[in-house]
Amino acid sequence: MRSSFYALLARIHPPEPESTVLEYSVDGIRESMLELVGDAPDGSYRHIGRRIRYAVDVHALWYLRGDLMALLAGRHGEVVAREKIEMLTEMFEEFLPQGLKSRPSPLNPNKND
Repeated sequence: MRSSFYALLARIHPPEPESTVLEYSVDGIRESMLELVGDAPDGSYRHIGRRIRYAVDVHALWYLRGDLMALLAGRHGEVVAREKIEMLTEMFEEFLPQGLKSRPSPLNPNKND
């Protein structure tokens, strides 16, 4: 029974990255995302800041990038928003399993990956 309980906990909490020295921390990613949100004066995007602030883990932050992209595109245009999101995406590199990492898109001819 004890081993099944530990197996359950292992599934709930994803394993830590193998590297002992991480370039970025989850809190660092969270702060970067909150800086990009800034002060949402119209209030329509204020909920994004709350969702980022209270995200439980790096995976939740990863999935909030889409909402952040929408906010930034509305403020600065899609080109600027995409550049900011790409810089943010690099911060996630050490935290995500291979299946969640971004893949090169054939629709983005400027990217030479």
